[in-house]
Amino acid sequence: MSALPVHSPAARSIAVRRSLRLALVGSVDDGKSTLLGRLLWEAGAVPEDQWQSLLAECRRRGMPEGEVEWAWLCDGLEAEREQGITIDVAWRYLRLGERMFIIADCPGHEQYTRNMASGLSRSELAVLLLDASRGATRQTLRHLRIAALFGVREVVLAVNKMDRVDYDEARFRELVAPIAALAEALKLRLVAIPLAARAGENVASASGKMPWYEGPSLLSFLLQFKPEPPPPRGARLPVSLVLRAEGDFRGYAGTLSGGVLAVGDPVVLLPSGQRSAIAEIRCGFEPRQRAFPGEAVLVRLGDERDLGRGDVIAAARDPLAVADQFAAELLWVGEEPLIPGRRYRLRLASAEVEAQITEIRYRVDVETGKSLAARRLELNELAHVHLACERPLPFAPFAEERHFGAFILIDRMRGDTVGAGVIAHALRRASNIHWQPLAVGREARARLKGQKPRCLWFTGLPASGKSTIADRLEQRLHALGYHTMLLDGDNLRHGLNRDLGFTPEDRVENIRRVAEVAKLMCDAGLIVLVALISPYRADRAMARSLFPPGEFIEVFVDVPLALAEARDPKGLYAKARAGLIPNFTGINAPYEPPEAPEIHLPASFEAPEELAERIVQYLLEGLAS
Repeated sequence: MSALPVHSPAARSIAVRRSLRLALVGSVDDGKSTLLGRLLWEAGAVPEDQWQSLLAECRRRGMPEGEVEWAWLCDGLEAEREQGITIDVAWRYLRLGERMFIIADCPGHEQYTRNMASGLSRSELAVLLLDASRGATRQTLRHLRIAALFGVREVVLAVNKMDRVDYDEARFRELVAPIAALAEALKLRLVAIPLAARAGENVASASGKMPWYEGPSLLSFLLQFKPEPPPPRGARLPVSLVLRAEGDFRGYAGTLSGGVLAVGDPVVLLPSGQRSAIAEIRCGFEPRQRAFPGEAVLVRLGDERDLGRGDVIAAARDPLAVADQFAAELLWVGEEPLIPGRRYRLRLASAEVEAQITEIRYRVDVETGKSLAARRLELNELAHVHLACERPLPFAPFAEERHFGAFILIDRMRGDTVGAGVIAHALRRASNIHWQPLAVGREARARLKGQKPRCLWFTGLPASGKSTIADRLEQRLHALGYHTMLLDGDNLRHGLNRDLGFTPEDRVENIRRVAEVAKLMCDAGLIVLVALISPYRADRAMARSLFPPGEFIEVFVDVPLALAEARDPKGLYAKARAGLIPNFTGINAPYEPPEAPEIHLPASFEAPEELAERIVQYLLEGLAS
């Protein structure tokens, strides 16, 4: 019988069945790297030179003759060997017969949970280690919940270090019972295997020291395990790159997800919903009639369409849904807390858009599974949230399709990944809300006033002089005939924001409301002056994002803390130092100065009138219509 063509669906499905992606997870010191090192050695996957190097390293560090530190086969970083922990995800490849194992050795320390989540999110099977001598830790339970969050449905509970409890069956069953109950609640299929990784008991072959255990060794289980195949889906091509060539050629490149895509197939273009058909498929420079899941391809449509990065070409018979608001499960991995209202970059498939968490519905206690009220999320916390994106995105609930249901959140200022989550379902509350077209627009309103709208955002420490300078500036602009409005932070807290305090969460909401009001006033053609401490760069960036380029002008009123405190007219600094005012900026709450403000006012010595005049000169050139 002839071999199947490499690109045939049958051949590709066989390749998928013969490979297995698995993650080793669990708390720090439970023995993940030791187990992996022993597993590699037992499988004959350690090259001779690496083995000799390991033996030499063990002798150099004074280990007794015959003892081997198996973890050093995997802990490649010097810092990992020195500290005895895994820091980053180590990917290992092991071929046994016709099966290829792609193994993620994930760190167990809480500090590196984001690295662990990265390895787990790409796996079909989790091997969760548990130290028999100490039992489950908070991190053990967190890892099990994260496995469920990222769609891993099969878990091996490897109860390690059974030699430390004299291979006791009762201890094994005592440890397995609560984990099995949690796995059942999370709808995970769990298999428990007792082993001693360092001694090799139940790693590659059955252990004579635990005759009461009649199941397979870990390696035997892995060789027999068959992951559940994904449900059949129509083809989806998330556009990563638009290629233009001479003439009218326009091609769309990306990695195919889902089903088979063929020349002539009718497709729907998302999020626009337009219809078209596939005119050409290329894989590299090779023309093809069909493309299969996982292949990087270039396609050309039968007619001219306007597509960009993040759009999706989907089979017309099985399109994705489109929405801009979602309910999601989120793992927060940022060093700074998550506060609703702040803006982040959301990456879903090849799309990247601005988004914000609008509400934390509840936080999940990783030990009990209880839903807890929360106004913020700290490092490594899990929660059910609502989020809103700046534009609609093609998506699928994660339970139905992983590729279009998993996302990450990126800090807009630093570029760090701060959150990883999965979409539960769309929030359709905005589907019946549409922009009402108005005959009189912002340009007409501004033209009637003879000026261009601007938002001048004054920021600085308390008592730096923001309100005073803004007041002098408004007087000067009013005298020149310009139409203005001053929004002062203290005044707004008597009405619009009277329900808000000074916690970081309330400050975010305070700035969000003021920025939205300022935007509406700019739409009315006004020059808006906003005087707010607004201590966080991320919140000021959120405010800026609401305005067209060039319309938002950040004014940094820069005075030293000592000077602001010395001339404080309200005596607030003294109360804050006495502990009477919590969350007071500059004393017991931080202030993040602007890095590149449009106007920088060193306000230590100049009079408010002089500083206001400097702003007038800055504005005059651009204000006249």
